[in-house]
Amino acid sequence: MTDLRNEMDSDLDQNYSLNSNADPKNMQELTIYVQNLLQNVQDKFQTMSDQIITRIDDMGNRIDDLEKSIADLMNQAGIEGQGPEK
Repeated sequence: MTDLRNEMDSDLDQNYSLNSNADPKNMQELTIYVQNLLQNVQDKFQTMSDQIITRIDDMGNRIDDLEKSIADLMNQAGIEGQGPEK
């Protein structure tokens, strides 16, 4: 968790801070700077979103495999799949 926090802090420092030679000098430069900043944030958000969706899909596949394995073990043990008791 600390590594992730450090990576995020480093990324913020590297990509989103104003350094002395990149200070906007006029309104046009400020506009371009803000557009670039927002584009970087959008790109990072999209990357993270894609990673989350991929992990959710992977977890869904693992759950499906686990359910199949449990059903196979129950069949091998001679236990039929029974619905919830009423």
